[in-house]
Amino acid sequence: MNALYDIIGVPFGYLMRLIYSICNNYAVAIILFTVVTKILLFPVNYKTQKGAARMQLLNPKLEKLKKSFANNPQRLQEEQQKLYQQEGVNPMGSCLPAFIQMFLLFGVIDVIYKPVTHILNISKDIIEKACEIAGVDTKNLRCELMTMEHLRDNGDKYASLGENFLSKVSQFNERFTLFGANLGKTPTIHPDSWTKEAVILAAIPFLAGLSQLLVSVYSQIHQKKTNPTMQQAGGGCMAVMMYGLPLLSIWFAFQVPAGVGFYWIWSSVFSFIITFALNCYFTPERTKVINEKEKEKARIYAEKHPNKKTFMQKMLEQQAALDQQNGGGSSSGKANGVSRSEQNKQNRDRLKEARKRMAEKYGDSYEDNDDED
Repeated sequence: MNALYDIIGVPFGYLMRLIYSICNNYAVAIILFTVVTKILLFPVNYKTQKGAARMQLLNPKLEKLKKSFANNPQRLQEEQQKLYQQEGVNPMGSCLPAFIQMFLLFGVIDVIYKPVTHILNISKDIIEKACEIAGVDTKNLRCELMTMEHLRDNGDKYASLGENFLSKVSQFNERFTLFGANLGKTPTIHPDSWTKEAVILAAIPFLAGLSQLLVSVYSQIHQKKTNPTMQQAGGGCMAVMMYGLPLLSIWFAFQVPAGVGFYWIWSSVFSFIITFALNCYFTPERTKVINEKEKEKARIYAEKHPNKKTFMQKMLEQQAALDQQNGGGSSSGKANGVSRSEQNKQNRDRLKEARKRMAEKYGDSYEDNDDED
């Protein structure tokens, strides 16, 4: 896990160092860092929001399919996948931003846990010697923060370290704050005393939860407005998500340095602004125009690359292979995605057609009896 933090933290460390060199204030650097990362992720958010808006146009067709194949879940799934392929819509498109956000979080945590490495650019050897002086295991993810705390009251013990370690860390300690509260400390609701710093640190997790709740409530309101059917179908799950995620954010923010929670606050605020702006942009009229353009692009791409399989085509083929492997049916009376009643009707139609051809061949009359089994 530490290796993952190191790999992802390096590029974010360069970015944070550049921002900090401009503003020389850690709290302000986190805000600017959040703005930059949101700008970098905007194309992904735009694509996701566009996909969600296009999915709303498919809801009437999806509802029609659900009614037509209410008793045949397998056939319903196949028809839905075919519809997604025809429309050029990826129903799994919203998973990408969630993965990127989680991936980004590892880098943010590493930058906040290791400011001496990423922001002050102190070499690993010097940091290891400093951790030995502080009596901290270098394998501890918080070793740099603990060393910075130890240096506050024991600065003379670090005077012999090279690269101006004592001077750089001492100056950084003064700027590693938010209204006097050290953002490297972990918030707690049971401090030794409720000082100004303790109040500020304890408030950060709750503000992180409230900002997350703002995003969740707005998303629920917008979804209820644009897609009431889905809202009714998943009401209980939606409620759990709406209140569960903010509570989880509060709990987790009490387990990590306050700088992480401070980042979450601004990340949620900017996410709300971006989501609100994109929802206003993707009006039903504009979405219809975009949808037609995307369908045409998908059609042209399919014609130019006839042998290249799309994500939906691969899913359909996998489903067909799975059906064939299972013997083309199940104990519920389905075969090749067709219910037993549908299969019986198809057999009766074939039998009638055969009788009709035989009658025509030998000059006999044929009467179509719908009540015939």
